[in-house]
Amino acid sequence: MHVTVKTGQPESVSTDCLIAGVYEGGKLTATAQAIDKASQGAVKAIMKSGDIKGKAGQTVMLHHPAGLACDRLLLVGCGKDDAMDVAAYHKVVKAALTAARGTAAKEAFVCLGELEVTGRDAAWKARLAAEVAAQIDYRYDQTKSKKETDLPSLTKLQWWVADATEARSAKRGVEEGTAIASGMKLAKDLGNLPGNICTPTYLGEQAKALGNHYKNIKVTVLDEKAMEKLGMGSLLSVSSGSRQPAKLIVAEYNGVTSSARKRKPVVLVGKGLTFDAGGISIKPGAGMDEMKYDMCGGASVLGTLKAIAELELPINVVGVVPASENLPDGNANKPGDIVTSMSGQTIEILNTDAEGRLILCDAITYAKRFDPEVVIDVATLTGACVIALGKHASGLLGNDQDLIDALLDAGRSSGDRAWQLPLWPEYDEQLKSPFADMANVGGREAGTITGACFLGRYTKDLRWAHLDIAGTAWDTGANKGSTGRPVPMLVQYLLNRVAGKK
Repeated sequence: MHVTVKTGQPESVSTDCLIAGVYEGGKLTATAQAIDKASQGAVKAIMKSGDIKGKAGQTVMLHHPAGLACDRLLLVGCGKDDAMDVAAYHKVVKAALTAARGTAAKEAFVCLGELEVTGRDAAWKARLAAEVAAQIDYRYDQTKSKKETDLPSLTKLQWWVADATEARSAKRGVEEGTAIASGMKLAKDLGNLPGNICTPTYLGEQAKALGNHYKNIKVTVLDEKAMEKLGMGSLLSVSSGSRQPAKLIVAEYNGVTSSARKRKPVVLVGKGLTFDAGGISIKPGAGMDEMKYDMCGGASVLGTLKAIAELELPINVVGVVPASENLPDGNANKPGDIVTSMSGQTIEILNTDAEGRLILCDAITYAKRFDPEVVIDVATLTGACVIALGKHASGLLGNDQDLIDALLDAGRSSGDRAWQLPLWPEYDEQLKSPFADMANVGGREAGTITGACFLGRYTKDLRWAHLDIAGTAWDTGANKGSTGRPVPMLVQYLLNRVAGKK
């Protein structure tokens, strides 16, 4: 869906679908008031009828309203007449665009930018509209023999703002939102592909395709022989039970200015488990198909790189994606095995299903060669995080509070939120092993925290944060599919760094 920014008088616009907001209690937005006057009271009449009460997300459609140049007038409820929070605004915009998309309209003129959102400006509102438009337009059909042909007609979205000053801000927002949506689409597509297609090799090929498309992204893919020379015994122990060879994907994005090239990079490390059966500690059969999503951390890193490449951000970012499968086999890790990581630290594997940390620790050690400013790892690491936070917030832990605060702020701003969990030394005690430097699990208690504690043992000399996206990376049930998170948060964090924020 193509999004543009427009000014003018909405009540005079000739469009397939004009969208305006109304409040609870019969109150109208400024635009709705102008439309009501031009349409000889049509808006107030439909509200008086009770067909729409103004509750957030309600919609009603009027066809060929008298006095207006539009073919359709879509009214959307905005709740109470006061400033909205991010979640409420998202709900209103999504409801409006979904309703318009369900008609035969080819274009829509949307007047929801006038709504006040606490702490948000015209750029943010336009960006959200571009993201939402792409999200409701997304469909997965790569592995279907028959492609969907009866597609929605709505392909053009005109986002109305009051004046030229707001228009400049909104255009910047649309550019950012379009780029973020593009990155999210890549992350979704990779996540939704089945494990027999999206193998570690395939993931490396898609990264190379990204590098071929964007001149400022350089991609290198290390094979198992190269990783063996580097001493990545922890990562390679996970792939030992699979016929698919592991890959270490390294994508270096170089900013467009000479000064940016001299800056230390932000390194994003994304877990790329293209399928996780749990290994010898095999998972239950029910729902195991969803373990194709265990590479969503890696997918989100590639999606983030795509987004910032489209925006040509003057910043250096390196994406490191350790990719592997975790399957049961005669050569697979066994409970009680001890492996040596690239850092030289030894690990007693008590549970082979705690494999994500085994591939991430070597990737984090590898990332040190880039002399990073910060390292952020992104992983569908623990089921415990789903229990703790559900699907609404990603778990966030780390050893640098400034970095943690910056990611929390980026999450609030983007609507892709995280919640900080403690990383106290007491939790680290749970990883003690009588036979190795550490165990790969710390028991049932505080599983998300002890998983982060494990990774923390490889980040002592780094400014580091860990995002556990096990609950946010994909949806289950009728809406099963990859969400593309946390691409919005990561891109917002990088935008904030460019703007001089922490």
